[in-house]
Amino acid sequence: MPRPSAGSRTTPVLSSPEALERLSSDPTLDTIVATHGPLDEEARRRGRPPDAYGALLRAIVGQQLSTKAARSIYTRLADMFGGHAPTPRELLDTDPDELRTAGLSRAKVAYLRDLAEHVERGDLELGRLRDLPDEEVTAQLTAVKGLGRWTADMFLIFHLGRPDVLPVGDLGIRRAAQIAYGLDDLPAPAELERIAEPWRPYRSLASLYLWTSLDNAPD
Repeated sequence: MPRPSAGSRTTPVLSSPEALERLSSDPTLDTIVATHGPLDEEARRRGRPPDAYGALLRAIVGQQLSTKAARSIYTRLADMFGGHAPTPRELLDTDPDELRTAGLSRAKVAYLRDLAEHVERGDLELGRLRDLPDEEVTAQLTAVKGLGRWTADMFLIFHLGRPDVLPVGDLGIRRAAQIAYGLDDLPAPAELERIAEPWRPYRSLASLYLWTSLDNAPD
């Protein structure tokens, strides 16, 4: 059987003059854009692994963790495999208890193994995801145990570079919006959608600026 593809290479979200002009039409977001200036490619990638499988593995590791904690655990996991993300086969061939020594919970080890099994069996064809619309990418990813809407949104933004994704379930985005717009509480998804309506079709770039305003972009 041929080795499963690791999938497409990372494409950072585009930052164009048109996009910045659109975001600057919102006075509050314009202040954030003016403060931080254009985001370079590294800022838009946020250190994500360059391949689709590595990006998904990294996203699972980072679920419900601070950026610092997620980076530390991922580094320890990569160090177990020579400094790179394990292939699906390498991960499946490794004892789950050994994987846990990197700082992973039992649940996350199970999620990583389920992802690897989907890729090994060909149930999740990573090489095809780039050609699918956002909704279908999300449907394919969330069929894997442990990959929810947040992980799909992170993959769409950070790996596929899709321009108009608003991760309404991300705590960092909600917190940044609360601070920037002077809200008493964290905005609910519907309120965040309303606030973000003027940012279309560049809500991904707006999200990057909101994370940057907290210096808390997800890894």
